[in-house]
Amino acid sequence: MATLSRNFQLAWIAPLLQASEVQIRLVSGQMRELMAQLSVHSLDVVLANEAAPRDRSAGWVSRRIAQQALSLVAAPAGRKAKRPAPFRFPHDLDGQPLLLPGEDSAIRPAFDLLLEEAGVRPQVLAEIDDMAMLRLLARETGALALVPPVVVRDELASGVLVERCSIPQISENFYAITMRRRFAHPILRQMLDPGGTG
Repeated sequence: MATLSRNFQLAWIAPLLQASEVQIRLVSGQMRELMAQLSVHSLDVVLANEAAPRDRSAGWVSRRIAQQALSLVAAPAGRKAKRPAPFRFPHDLDGQPLLLPGEDSAIRPAFDLLLEEAGVRPQVLAEIDDMAMLRLLARETGALALVPPVVVRDELASGVLVERCSIPQISENFYAITMRRRFAHPILRQMLDPGGTG
């Protein structure tokens, strides 16, 4: 699996755990490595937050199976601090300390373009590829962090982090990537096409 929310992975995989006739092996790795394993049928499916590279000869098929908006989150202001004013995105990011997913992240180009078009220049404290580390730094630094809310669901529920603003203009997509096969495993086929249309 390429990098995507552990909560999302669990929600998608949980039904498989109920199927006694299925043997499950979960593998994490870089997209390039996972696609190579998929090509030689060592894997049945790759869950990723980016579609497979366009290569007709490879026989990869990407199906978008979920989508979620992004948010800017931060640790709440101290008790004595007055309630923050409503966040004006993207203008309030100008000069603000900011934690971002790395440049190779699927969501960065759209986010960077929004800031560029608005002439906004935040103070980028760090670019982080690992979502667990991004969560930790958001909690500990007080800086704003760009994340899918599902990644920090527990922190938001407990009040350790607060959502300063939702960014509906940008969403993160999740894909199930398979090889084009004439006879796919029936359980996998059902998960990818629950309505039975294909």
